[in-house]
Parts: sequence; structure tokens; C-alpha cells
Amino acid sequence: MDYGAPIGYRLAIQYPEQIETLIVQNGNAYEEGLGDFWKPMRAFWQNKTLENTDRVRQALASKGTKWYYITGARNPENLSPDIWTLDQALLDRPGNIDIQLALKYDYQSNVRLYPQWQAYLRQYQPPTLIVWGKNDQGFLVEGAYAYKRDLKNLEFHLFDTGHFALEEEGDAIADHIRRFLTTHVVENTKLTTSNK
Repeated sequence: MDYGAPIGYRLAIQYPEQIETLIVQNGNAYEEGLGDFWKPMRAFWQNKTLENTDRVRQALASKGTKWYYITGARNPENLSPDIWTLDQALLDRPGNIDIQLALKYDYQSNVRLYPQWQAYLRQYQPPTLIVWGKNDQGFLVEGAYAYKRDLKNLEFHLFDTGHFALEEEGDAIADHIRRFLTTHVVENTKLTTSNK
């Protein structure tokens, strides 16, 4: 999901033989998954001016943090304010804003790797579960659909929620993960054991 997906894909292309399955929850690997939300970020990547940096910094303020949790949520009034309040408390730690800005600036390196990640998916065909909040404004639903181009063994589920899909659909997503892993990891374990 989110920042974790690029870490996972970097590991997958480095150690492809060690990947049994992928579970992707609003973790983008395709340009079409990056919409208008990314315009200030792209400007920041191209020209790290004070103005462009300030636009990205504003997204890290409490209004931006709350926006990302509630935008696209089916019932935002049911979300606990604790989730964005805790995130903001962590974001507001001394020195953290500079770390966040460095991470945001470096995120462009992930976008440049998208073609390699897609090539990995096409070549290795790991069984993959996609569980995606279809109302996500950061990683658009088009990014979820794009996986269908490259993967043959794909289980695909969209949810009527936003980026933090687990906040509204945690039980349903957990059920899908449980079934998916039972099917694919148990099958692989049986195959490995019977081949010994």
C-alpha cells in the first residue's frame, strides 16, 4: 500500500524467485494511476523552488492529512478522528517535515521504476490480490485496472471507499486476504512438499 508498495516492488525485482504472491491495496505501479493530485508533486520534482516546496508542505499539514483520510470515504462521518490526529502528531515531530519532503522528492524514483515493475509482473506472473479503494484521489482506480494488462493470475476487488480502504472495509479486505493466502500459499506449500 502507498509507500510500502514501492519498497515491495524494489525487493520483488531484486529477488523475484522469493516472491510467492502479491497483495496490493492502493499501491500504484502505473502512470495512469497518478492523476491531478500529483501535479504539485511533479512540479516539485521538476523544480524544487520555495513555492513548489511549500505546496507539498501544505499537504502535510493537518488539513491535508485529514483530507486524505476522508476524501472518497463512503461514510467519512463514521471515521474516527483519532486516525488523522495520530498521523498528524507523528508528522509534526521536530525535524520530520524535512524528512517527509525528502521522501516526497525521492518518490519520483519510484515512478521511473514503473516500467521495470511492470516487466517483472509480466515475466514472473505472481498470483496477485488487488483490493482497492476506488475513490482514492491519490492513486486512481485506473491504476488498479492497469494491473489487468500484465497479470494473468489476478484476483481483483474494488471497494466504495478512499485511499485508506482498511478504515471502512477492513473486515472484507481481511476476508479476501485470508482466502487468497489459503488458496495460493497452501497450494504452493503442498506442491513444494510433494516434490521432495
